[in-house]
Amino acid sequence: MAQFSPLHSLHEDLGARFVDFGGWSMPVQYTSVLEEHRAVREGAGVFDVSHLGRARVDGTGAETALRSRFCNDVARLESGRTQYTMILNELGGVIDDLMVWRWPDGIWVMPNGGNHLRVLGEIKKAAEDVEVTDLRTVTASIAVQGPEAPGALHTTLGVDVRRGRLAMAEFAGERVRVGGTGYTGERGGEIVGDPAVVRALTTALIELGVVPCGLGSRDTLRLEAGLPLWGQDLTEDVTPLQAGLGFAVDWDHEFIGRDVLAAERDALPRTLVAFSTDGRQIPRPGNSLRAGPSHGWVTSGNFSPMLGVGIGMGYLEPPSDAEIEVEIRGIWHPLHRVTPPFHR
Repeated sequence: MAQFSPLHSLHEDLGARFVDFGGWSMPVQYTSVLEEHRAVREGAGVFDVSHLGRARVDGTGAETALRSRFCNDVARLESGRTQYTMILNELGGVIDDLMVWRWPDGIWVMPNGGNHLRVLGEIKKAAEDVEVTDLRTVTASIAVQGPEAPGALHTTLGVDVRRGRLAMAEFAGERVRVGGTGYTGERGGEIVGDPAVVRALTTALIELGVVPCGLGSRDTLRLEAGLPLWGQDLTEDVTPLQAGLGFAVDWDHEFIGRDVLAAERDALPRTLVAFSTDGRQIPRPGNSLRAGPSHGWVTSGNFSPMLGVGIGMGYLEPPSDAEIEVEIRGIWHPLHRVTPPFHR
């Protein structure tokens, strides 16, 4: 049985089309993916992200548990800031990539929706004296993204949240928490609070001109920004170093998977590459790649609304600097290597 966001009836009133996403019935679009994509790149859009995980980690063993399971070091994270990190298996593969929000009154972890319960379970068994409180059952969450998003957040919440920072705010007399994070490559923030308050806030944002957006445009936006998607670009068979995410690995602490990562630092078996096509050909996940002696596969691909060409990411084994080609419907097409974000 599908789970429903606390904002589900609001999406129905707005005319959303729904799709099953990891067991959740979520809006895929309201008008069109292209219109919603451009709204975020040129103005501001609001997404319901209540399906994503969120939990508070408390207790004397909280930091010990997170340090042993996350490849980035939460001990280095100052209060009022956010951190991107990953939880790895024994072979260094990515169980999940997630955000950590460190508040004065505790640490919040924000896993992907489908990995929420598994990540919470891993944290609970990582150390004694650790308490994990599931916040997804009692809160709703939205993301406000785009060049005009900071202004909309200032108008509705009275806060100016910079990238990677946290803030407390009030709306309708109730407290909400805001993080300067997102998944589109644009400015803005993500808000967590009581479902009724978040619903009212969403309505107020729309009345300001912020465009309601679905998961369809969220995916094209994150791909244009060159951000990896767990389950496609990141899996339990891929390490952070292979995915080009070494910036989120802190070597000065012990964590599960560290030894495997250390062993492959100078000899990666594969690397994630980003590319674009010459025209409207769209590389799709699973399409074959080749570059000189190397072979691989596309992990993410779509049409870029801002560039008007196909874009994508995929792995090459072994790493190669040769020109890349992709096979689409039996024909090999040349690709251009790109350093993300694509749209910049």
